[in-house]
Amino acid sequence: MREYKMRRGEYLHERIPDLEATAEEYFGPITGTEEVDGHELYVIEEPDNPVFERILVGAAAYDGKKDKLAVHFEERDPAEVIASGDVEAAQDAVDAKNQFLLEATGRDAKSRRESLKREVEDDADHDLEA
Repeated sequence: MREYKMRRGEYLHERIPDLEATAEEYFGPITGTEEVDGHELYVIEEPDNPVFERILVGAAAYDGKKDKLAVHFEERDPAEVIASGDVEAAQDAVDAKNQFLLEATGRDAKSRRESLKREVEDDADHDLEA
């Protein structure tokens, strides 16, 4: 599961007031909820796009901090996707993920990558200090 921060000064509940409806719009009907790492996430067992096997999405709330978007995309093996002829669906899946994450976080793919890279570097620096 990955967690994504919002842009500075922005909050998840302001960017997407109805996370459940937005997730359904992008990925398909929500079939239930599941607790992951103490966060209650929506489950999409049969996503509309055949590239996805299952999707978990929700808000990761932390005391004294802004909520983050928590998402886990379970995807089919790329060889299986190609063999089944769903190559176009693969591009649609990438587009859906990127559009959803942009709407939720206000950050494009490049900005999200740079942020994750900084977090990994900060973690590595912290591990060296310990």
